[in-house]
Amino acid sequence: MKIFYILLYFVAALLSFSIYGMLAMWVDRKVTARIHFRVGPPWYQNFVDFIKLTGKEVLIPEKANVLMFVSAPVLGVIAAAVAGTTILLVLQNNISFAADAILVIYLLTIPSLAVILGGSASGNVLASVGISREMKLLLGYELPFVCALIIAAVKSGSTTSLGEIIQFQQQNGKLIGSLSGVIGFGLGVLALQGKIGFVPFDLAEAEGELAGGSFIEYSGILLGLYKLTKAILLVVGPLFLISLYMGGINFSSVAGVIAGLLKYFVILVIFILIKNTNPRLRIDQALKLFWGWLTLFGIIGILLALAGW
Repeated sequence: MKIFYILLYFVAALLSFSIYGMLAMWVDRKVTARIHFRVGPPWYQNFVDFIKLTGKEVLIPEKANVLMFVSAPVLGVIAAAVAGTTILLVLQNNISFAADAILVIYLLTIPSLAVILGGSASGNVLASVGISREMKLLLGYELPFVCALIIAAVKSGSTTSLGEIIQFQQQNGKLIGSLSGVIGFGLGVLALQGKIGFVPFDLAEAEGELAGGSFIEYSGILLGLYKLTKAILLVVGPLFLISLYMGGINFSSVAGVIAGLLKYFVILVIFILIKNTNPRLRIDQALKLFWGWLTLFGIIGILLALAGW
């Protein structure tokens, strides 16, 4: 019976993340359209698009590894949803354990690996270029993302428990109020920009160059699952940053929920601003940014956190 309730909670979390993620993607599309002096889509457009994809035929390439090709997008959705569910359990029920923040880091890596596995299983040359870029991006942004976690862990008393990090902020103030916290938050935002695949880090898909990149052979519900994963990450990623640097979300009161929504909206606006004010980087430029300046700032942030700044 306990397993049944766990599965029910996971399904409810998956539905919630999917709905909120599609609404967040609508905000992104609407704001982007306004910047381009267009009207933009209605609020339900992403839901319609997903339903339309579920009704389309799924085409499997002749030379594809069928099992890997089909299971990769499913794996991405599950991993993103499990990461979000873990964060929700900490925020809502104070169910936390040692190193659960590291678990979330690992889970947020799996959607990128799913893109790599799915693209490599398709057997398409253009997809292979896309997955090559995705692999390099993954190796690039993971280092600053880990630095962002280390900064928060050090500032919170050398703990990797998400619950203890949130509790520390409730007692001592939000980490984003410190110099090292600002650095860590900035690193997390840019790393998540790469994980979600927003400009300037949309190299793996690069529709103008690679005709869809890693997703070129995907259609129907399988393509819809990749888009759904992106929508879920657009909720789970900011939620993780809110927990690390902005004191989490208090679901026990209306004021706490409203404050949490405002925190999320701030991060979403930052994503959209970065997306609409920067051109797509070349892969060598992206790697130099992640392994160069951002890693350097990450090291500086860790040293400042150790010094109490």
